[in-house]
Amino acid sequence: MSEVEGRQACTASLAHRVPDLAALELLLAVARLGSLGAAAREVGITQPAASSRIRSMERQLGVALVDRSPRGSRLTDAGALVTDWARRVVEAAAAFDAGAQALRDRRDSRLRVAASMTIAEYLLPGWLLALHAQRPDTAVSLLAGNSARVAELLLAGEADLGFVEGLTMPVGLDSAVIAHDRLIVVTAPGHPWARRRRPLTPEELAATPLILRERGSGTRQVLDTALGGLARPLIELSSTTAVKASAVSGAGPSVLSELAVGEELATRRLVGIPVQDISLRRALRAVWPTGHRPTGPARDLLTLTNS
Repeated sequence: MSEVEGRQACTASLAHRVPDLAALELLLAVARLGSLGAAAREVGITQPAASSRIRSMERQLGVALVDRSPRGSRLTDAGALVTDWARRVVEAAAAFDAGAQALRDRRDSRLRVAASMTIAEYLLPGWLLALHAQRPDTAVSLLAGNSARVAELLLAGEADLGFVEGLTMPVGLDSAVIAHDRLIVVTAPGHPWARRRRPLTPEELAATPLILRERGSGTRQVLDTALGGLARPLIELSSTTAVKASAVSGAGPSVLSELAVGEELATRRLVGIPVQDISLRRALRAVWPTGHRPTGPARDLLTLTNS
């Protein structure tokens, strides 16, 4: 066996040859209190369980550690030596735990969220308010863009959690469906489509220049896939709010999320136009880098999307 292999074998067997922290903490309590019963109470176990743990440690190390008598428990010479070593191990473990907590505190002090426009404008504000109630000390930054941009930010390590509306997931991302949404064809009340008695056909919709989001947006991807192609856009805009405002102004028809146009439909500033024989329902997804399930504030935010 080479020297490197010998070191690896030694390291691999440490877990079997060195007592665990719970046993070492119990031994330190016995040394400090002079009583196995008192030590058991301090670490929160029964005296029989404490006796069993000490005997197991003695078998593991191959030496007697504690002399038990009606007057109490006293460390053997070997036990006193092991206790000195145990104290250093427990102190090192405490330092390790403090360092790990500092890392968690630093992680939990901020959350970077990337979201496609519809989710950023109509769903995330409520989720983030709920998260603030749970984690008031976490600073949240929101980067809004289309679904393709969200994927880029996650893959570049510039966001901790993302939300998208598209049909496909880029390589390198895992996802979970958090909600469903439906796209609606809308026009201003004065548009000829608002007076139609028959639903639009998919062919009519595909052939009509529409007010659309830019390429890379989840809304446009869903629509393009459902229709098998789109006419050249009448206007191409980079936000849901801008598309909606253009449609309300009478510039032309558009296709928008049901989440985005509820108020406008209720007040008749926009009219929904039925389309036959196609489904414009879509999944809304939380996304994160493959193999890196959200933790800390990102995990909590993900949980809130399902509440």
